[in-house]
Amino acid sequence: MSFFLSSCCIVIDCHFSYSDLNSQTSPKERKTSHRRIDPRRRNHRRMDNTLPEGCWAEILSRTSPLDASRLAAISREVNAGSKSDIVWGGFLPSDYSQIVARSISPVVYATKRELYFSLCRSPILLDGGNLSFFLDQRTGKKCFMLGARELEISWGDIPLYWEWTPHADSRFSEVARLKTVCWLDIRGRTTTQMLSPSTTYGAYLVFKLAEGCYGLELANAVVRFVDSEADNDAEERAIAVHLQQAEARNRARRRTRQVLVERVDGWREIELGDFYNDEGYDGDVEARLIEIKSLHSKSGLIVEGIEFRPKTQFGST
Repeated sequence: MSFFLSSCCIVIDCHFSYSDLNSQTSPKERKTSHRRIDPRRRNHRRMDNTLPEGCWAEILSRTSPLDASRLAAISREVNAGSKSDIVWGGFLPSDYSQIVARSISPVVYATKRELYFSLCRSPILLDGGNLSFFLDQRTGKKCFMLGARELEISWGDIPLYWEWTPHADSRFSEVARLKTVCWLDIRGRTTTQMLSPSTTYGAYLVFKLAEGCYGLELANAVVRFVDSEADNDAEERAIAVHLQQAEARNRARRRTRQVLVERVDGWREIELGDFYNDEGYDGDVEARLIEIKSLHSKSGLIVEGIEFRPKTQFGST
């Protein structure tokens, strides 16, 4: 442990020295400051080159994916250690091998670092192709999207009301397109054991609006633990969400705090709610979009799925 602590001090010392070079000082000031370097700090700089690659790998494995990537810039030795399977194997979820085995297509990788970034950048399809999995790049926490076929959609199996069709922008083979209904109720459910423990998650409806859509100005959204809260109780605390952009701009005037977001994959998303996945809790969590009170006609909603992913202290990741 003493070796680990002293090594960490070296990392921190080198990190601050690297940051100092980027501070807003003049060339003259930097030149002067370099002449005044404490000899002990100079020795620390030399020591980072004498630590074996395996030691750096062990040190970096106790940080985070973001920190490991940043610290790799300190030296060639640290950079080499930062690519170790020891480091990235620790950042992958403990059950990553079981998850990857459920992929509908082979997942090819040479190192665990390569696998980590592949899962961050390219979601894989699981369980027949109706469930999508990827990692949050900053933390390595698990993210899932339930495809439309995995959702419980009221009247979804009646062609008069809903149409199931391929979509060029979708990662899934089919999306659900609303023809016309008065009763809109969409639910997505997952088990807490599938998610990362001790983590706050957000649930997001991923959708598009067809040309000529109507009746989707206002709906309600709620997230609940199925075993802990009844449907009726959850509906009482549901929050308003606006699926159409014009209404979203006026959200401050209404009882809503949700923001419509344009995603980089060409879809839109709206947060349905959030929850804390406590370590050790084993149960189902359900995210729901609902509009069953006004019973006016609605049309043009295209649903790709409901996504569960970690939130940061500033919002969604």
